[in-house]
Amino acid sequence: MNPTLSRPLPQRGRFPLLGRLALACGAALCLAVPAAYGQGAAAYPNKPVKLIVPFTAGGGGDTMARLVMQRAARELGQPIVIENLAGAGGNVGSATAAKAPADGYTLLYGTNGTLAINHSIYKSPGFNPLKDFEPVSQLTQIAAMVVVRPTLQVNSMAELTKLLRANPGKYTFGSAGNGTTSHLAGEIYKSRAGVSIVHIPYRGGAQAITDLIGGQVDMMIEVMPNAAPQAKSGRIKPLAVTTAKRVASWPDVPTIAESGLQGFDVSAWDAIMVPVGTPRPIVDKLNAAIHKALADPELRSQLQQRGAEAAPSTPEELSKYITSNIPLWGDAVKRSGAAVD
Repeated sequence: MNPTLSRPLPQRGRFPLLGRLALACGAALCLAVPAAYGQGAAAYPNKPVKLIVPFTAGGGGDTMARLVMQRAARELGQPIVIENLAGAGGNVGSATAAKAPADGYTLLYGTNGTLAINHSIYKSPGFNPLKDFEPVSQLTQIAAMVVVRPTLQVNSMAELTKLLRANPGKYTFGSAGNGTTSHLAGEIYKSRAGVSIVHIPYRGGAQAITDLIGGQVDMMIEVMPNAAPQAKSGRIKPLAVTTAKRVASWPDVPTIAESGLQGFDVSAWDAIMVPVGTPRPIVDKLNAAIHKALADPELRSQLQQRGAEAAPSTPEELSKYITSNIPLWGDAVKRSGAAVD
């Protein structure tokens, strides 16, 4: 016979009063914790929310983050305050966000650069996108544009490629930083076109575009939210887009594939993440606010003008997408020979 089962059960009267009170309080506490947790999630947010953008203010990523998340703030009923923490291709701000409290009051604006490319191109990015963050929602899918300084004597992608092939090592291409989409897109173009151009990394796309306008660098392949406004104003010359199809808002600009490099197809994407451990009800509330924001016709039009298409997702869909993109961009890094200087 099991000795434990053979023992007589204690009678109710044998518990001291203090013990019974302790048990009762313990049970009440167990019930109160989830209740308070649920109330906290229901009240979220009750103060401003911080969004870490790991790029310089005024760049393409910063612009996209502000467009979408300031509209989402209206759904949340609290302001979303942008904090720009640039450096190491977005790793500095991303690593900072990973260490923030998991309470929904610190969000991260992530991209295919920070959440996928950097984990192939940097030895130690300082964070793990799959272990240190909870996915909230993808925001958009983004085309990039080949742009050149206004004084460069080329007017098509074919002319640019011909010029670069005839002058190896003479011309430069700027990027938003080592490991960013603009860097990797440039490296892929170099490899595919068989040209030699010197990479000049900047601390963000805005600085690179400024120097392109000023003629300090010769060309860029930059995400359209950053490049398109300057191209539209005539400060830089657009030659092609990097996607397989032309961008609807720029129908007269051909693709790189149309210009002689068949099969060329590079696009960027962005998303919102929160530190791992953030309560699911808070993640769901953020997700719902983003979906409502991206359903706004005015916002969708603004995004399209910048070469971006709204692409909201569930947290699970975003997780799978990031998981698949890490090896995808990793292979591109290896093929292109791109590396951090």
